[in-house]
Amino acid sequence: METNRYLLSILVDDEPGVLSRIAGLFSGRGFNIDSLSVATTIDPDVSRITMVTNCDAHIIEQIKKQLHKLINVITVNDLTEKKYVERQLALIKVHAKPEKRAEILRIVDIFRCKIVDVGHSHYIIEMCGNREKHEAFVSLLQPMGIVEIASTGSIALARENGK
Repeated sequence: METNRYLLSILVDDEPGVLSRIAGLFSGRGFNIDSLSVATTIDPDVSRITMVTNCDAHIIEQIKKQLHKLINVITVNDLTEKKYVERQLALIKVHAKPEKRAEILRIVDIFRCKIVDVGHSHYIIEMCGNREKHEAFVSLLQPMGIVEIASTGSIALARENGK
């Protein structure tokens, strides 16, 4: 069975338990949520859940139908086939040995990232971009010795006329 990457943008009432019920739809079917981001919108009573998962088309259709039935779900927008802007924010702590510092700084500059903390033996780098940029940046820093990564996962909004 071939799985595809799906990106869902779900508007929900900002109430306790909503996220748990939504996540339960996925775990109940044995599918993992690859990325999950939740934050309030311009309306303080509404939150946006941005979720990325990999599953087959039949399963995602079932999940979307069941999401629509949940009482606190306002809208479910499957951005997968639409035009959208997607970003991830990551903080990456990397070993910064003296002989590698210039190379790290060049990579940071090329990817338009920022060094947000400098220690005797490490840098913490702030990186913002789409999934492909994130993967390319991490792969270039890997040989330097990545200590740890904290990432928001994907957030996304449909483009105007994003059909």
